Amino acid sequence: MKKLILPAVFALSATPALAASGPFWSLGNTDFVVLLGFLLFLGVLAYFKVPGMLGGMLDKRAEGIRDELDEARKLREEAQTLLASYERKSREVAEQAERIVAHAKQEAELAAEQAKEDMKASVARRLAAAESQIASAEASAVKEVRDSAARVAVLAAQDVVAGEMTAASASTLIDDAIAEVGAKLH
Repeated sequence: MKKLILPAVFALSATPALAASGPFWSLGNTDFVVLLGFLLFLGVLAYFKVPGMLGGMLDKRAEGIRDELDEARKLREEAQTLLASYERKSREVAEQAERIVAHAKQEAELAAEQAKEDMKASVARRLAAAESQIASAEASAVKEVRDSAARVAVLAAQDVVAGEMTAASASTLIDDAIAEVGAKLH
């Protein structure tokens, strides 16, 4: 109500109201009628407590805006928290990926070294097998050469002995061989 008194005083002291013709306080003066209508309108507004309702509505609107701002602030904080969480997870995933790549490189290097060692061992085994086969073939060739040489020597000795042997020397050799066998058997 106090809020309405000040505008009414200003309206009554307005200079255009004094410019109308005739007495101001009569119903024939349009300025006075307008003033009465305006005061009546302000009175109706005051009676139905419209300024309080408007103030309440404005307060309610301000409170709604405040609540929306608080909710927006909370949502922003949650979003920042989520963003920080996702950034942290992203860094963790990137670090894990780097560890996996490093581990894979290390395993690849170990596998390459193992493959080299396996290759060296395989080459060494094949060389040993080849050397063994070569030695076996060499021993076989040497044996064949010795056997051939022995056969050739026996045949040559047989030819020589057959050419030099007479019937008397043959019978002496046979008698000696029989005696030797007889001595060894008893």
